[in-house]
Amino acid sequence: MKQPIAAGTLLAAAVTLTLSNGRADIARPMQATADWPLYRGDTALTGIAQGTLTDELEVHWTFEAGGAIASSPVVSNGRVYVGSDDQNVYCLDFETGEKVWAFPTEDIVEAPPMVLGDKVYVGSSDYFFYALDAKTGELAWKKETDDKILGSASWVPGVGDAAPSVVVGSYDNSLYCFDAETGEQRWRYETGNYVNGTPAILDDRIVFGGCDAILHVVSAATGKAATQLELGQECHVAGSVGLDDGKAFFGHYGNAFVCVDLEGNKIVWEYTHPRQAFFSAPAILPDRVIFGGRDKAVHCVQKADGEELWKFPTRRKVDASPVVCGDKVVFGSGDGRLYVLSLETGELVWSYDVGRSIFSSPAVVAGRVLVGANDGKLYAFGAPRQNGDGK
Repeated sequence: MKQPIAAGTLLAAAVTLTLSNGRADIARPMQATADWPLYRGDTALTGIAQGTLTDELEVHWTFEAGGAIASSPVVSNGRVYVGSDDQNVYCLDFETGEKVWAFPTEDIVEAPPMVLGDKVYVGSSDYFFYALDAKTGELAWKKETDDKILGSASWVPGVGDAAPSVVVGSYDNSLYCFDAETGEQRWRYETGNYVNGTPAILDDRIVFGGCDAILHVVSAATGKAATQLELGQECHVAGSVGLDDGKAFFGHYGNAFVCVDLEGNKIVWEYTHPRQAFFSAPAILPDRVIFGGRDKAVHCVQKADGEELWKFPTRRKVDASPVVCGDKVVFGSGDGRLYVLSLETGELVWSYDVGRSIFSSPAVVAGRVLVGANDGKLYAFGAPRQNGDGK
């Protein structure tokens, strides 16, 4: 099942990556913590993990749920949180994969959880948004929307003594803002179609794409539109937007991946495909952006102008979102494989065939990769153990 090949040269760890292809060095302040408490690692949804990965990984443990795991796992304080199509939210021990608790909902849970403080926030296809005690799984509060919730929540700090706000989209065409402590609805922002992705945060603004083919920028304080950018007919945004340097990066059903200048409210560049859409959220570095496509490939383009640097083919669509850790890119594909590529060249470093499609996006923490699959298992991969006791 496992298909390792020789790795490229190890670059640099954590904050700085030095590329040997003539472009400027990458020096990036880390936005993510050592944990991975929300989808894409931070509220800007940049998809960058701390640390490094070994050239070859092995399965440290698996957890088997009662249904497919399309939900993307998150990690906080030694615990792993993930949803499943068996209608449960699970909390697992990071080291062993043993179940700590399970919380039942009334429908499938494809949304990634989010951990903030002592609570886990997650939406379900049962129309409810839940706040759970992170340690025990007990219900703190829940709020009903008018349709299913497939995207993760995000959060913005409270003003003064106020609790933080938690924001989440629903298929009822709305973005909701709740008091993180009490669940009181602070505002509701209505769009023209489904809100499928995870909202990204830029200071006091919330940025997300809608299935109404509009990029929305909303005031976190008031829930009123700051700007809207119409993307064109059929350009529905079903995935999540990543933010960096005042720009938004995302794909849409108009068969393009785009960079938008938020201040100027205009498209800077487009990377297009003649027939296939882009659903995957990007991993964003100072000189490049990496994202999956429904053309059965992962793409790496220059951040400044969208020119292609490399493309790696898979056997099925890549709706899951890649994560960059050190000098490597990690992602799953609909072909049932977890891939690790060289960040510099896009060449294959290692892969593992789980046998069923992977639509879950990985969490990368402490040299370990966690990802769900349609076989109903959550996999934890890490460096090979000398005593061979991985299970």
